[in-house]
Amino acid sequence: MNRRLRFTGSNSGLNGCPTLYESVETNEVIVQGDLVTDPDEIAQFRNIKPGEGFVTVPRVLLADFAPRDVERERVLISWDEFEDMFVSCQHTAYRLETRRQYRSDEESEEYRRFAAGLDPEWDLEHPWCRTRREQTALGKRFERVRIMDNPPTLGQRYLLQNAERNGMVGEDIRYLWRADAEKLGLPAEDAWLFDSRVIALLHFDAEDNVTEIEVITDPVKVARVCQERDAAWHFAVPHTKFAAGVPSDM
Repeated sequence: MNRRLRFTGSNSGLNGCPTLYESVETNEVIVQGDLVTDPDEIAQFRNIKPGEGFVTVPRVLLADFAPRDVERERVLISWDEFEDMFVSCQHTAYRLETRRQYRSDEESEEYRRFAAGLDPEWDLEHPWCRTRREQTALGKRFERVRIMDNPPTLGQRYLLQNAERNGMVGEDIRYLWRADAEKLGLPAEDAWLFDSRVIALLHFDAEDNVTEIEVITDPVKVARVCQERDAAWHFAVPHTKFAAGVPSDM
């Protein structure tokens, strides 16, 4: 590849000659620095592809000269790739659930039984339940804050009972009334946050079906979601305590 390079900046004279360049055509960043050759250090890197190399540069080089005006394209993933994130995450998966109903719930046999006033009969040996138990046994945390309207919708009442099943397989679920969530400035978006660094934003159509799953790694947006999570988790109420205060007017 014959790329035309644009000089971006250098710490030359301070610590060797580390330098940043940009590709004129693609805006890719090229880093000049001391090669990493120690086998013990290289063994710590992840997912190394053929032809990849590693260089060392001072942090100040990136702070002073790394480009900040990044235009990001939307990154969409498949459902299977999304499901893999619950296994590949290292320590936490957190979700803010904001919708009044979910079509995927309404199409389940458990929901139909609940809507008819019957016991949903949760299947704790369902593959989803087994996977959650396996991952929580590894020390991972799965947490949700669910927003409930007053009065609750049937779908929200179903999920409140469903929280018992989720709790039995290792999830920690808490609740906020929508009015309290709005006072906290929580967003309307429904999304998962993995390891405090990757957002999986769920997009829905008018019939409450998930239509797209968008992965967001923009550090500014991730930091904002982390702040929203901390506020939501602090004020939210464990589902068992919350359920005691929800009127049973079905």
